[in-house]
Amino acid sequence: MVLTNPLSASEVGSLWLTYEEKTLIMRILEYFMEKSEEQQARNLMGGLWQELNFYVQQMEILFKEQGMVKPAGFTKDDVNLEAPKLYDNGFDIMFIRVLKEVSMGMYTMNMNMAYNDRVMMIFEGLTTITQKIYKLSTLYLLEKGILALPPKVTMPKKVEFIKNKSYMKGFKPFGDKRVLNTLEVGTLHHAIESNNIGLQLITGFAQCAEHKDVKQYFVKGMKLAKKQIKVFEDLLLESNIHFSATSGSTVTTSTVAPFSDKLMMHTIYLLNGFSLVGNTFGTFFTLRNDINTKTALMASDIFLYGQEAIEIKIKHGWFEEPPQMEDRTGIIKKS
Repeated sequence: MVLTNPLSASEVGSLWLTYEEKTLIMRILEYFMEKSEEQQARNLMGGLWQELNFYVQQMEILFKEQGMVKPAGFTKDDVNLEAPKLYDNGFDIMFIRVLKEVSMGMYTMNMNMAYNDRVMMIFEGLTTITQKIYKLSTLYLLEKGILALPPKVTMPKKVEFIKNKSYMKGFKPFGDKRVLNTLEVGTLHHAIESNNIGLQLITGFAQCAEHKDVKQYFVKGMKLAKKQIKVFEDLLLESNIHFSATSGSTVTTSTVAPFSDKLMMHTIYLLNGFSLVGNTFGTFFTLRNDINTKTALMASDIFLYGQEAIEIKIKHGWFEEPPQMEDRTGIIKKS
């Protein structure tokens, strides 16, 4: 059988990555839905599960038609629905909101590499779902008083232009360092918010990880998140901007793992990648050089932390290998 519209290498790679992420999110949703006592939250998560399941099935059909093996992804074996609550008070929706942020970025990248109409249809549909769930999650968290808003600002009354390069200087220890602009405040707020949620997530993971090296890795991640929060909060305080982006959710004292170490490690691996991309994007619009320098140093820490995750995943046989291109040199040598 000759395929009339075969998938390109980029489409195979993006679908493979998407399938892994969607099956991971579905396992997380299954646990959160089982433990949620809030009907509105269960409805939101249940609706998301149904829509993700549809597109997972669409990808499986496409894999079969293309003669491509289905990725292993994450299965029922990676979630323990009998485990007690590990998180409480709205963390489920807080975390789903973060996952939808990750998804929005991934779908933009994936759509840029899509040429097959069916692949584009999958990413278009997933983008629509993600934006809808992100909006519903944000409104839910604000309604419940769990999500902190960014600082308010006096509305600008006239257009201003930057007069000289001193606008970019941020290393003066005293006095005339300029205050932050609204783009910079938005970037810092988002970084604090993301790291606060990540800190709660990884604290729970550290409590219940089975393998010693995985537990130690999560403890190291807790320290990294705290370091980033402090750096970003100090930058705001220097401009007399004080606020808390700490969510109202909590980590329980449970030490029973709701997820496999494999799933928890891959979750942190995904969030590391998102954090690197997010920091880079935010730095591009940041015009004070001290913020850029501190963000770059933290990006280095995040990168090294992410590399350590890869090593642990490979060591335990948890890192599913992405589809490879043909080894032409090897084929020629064998012929």
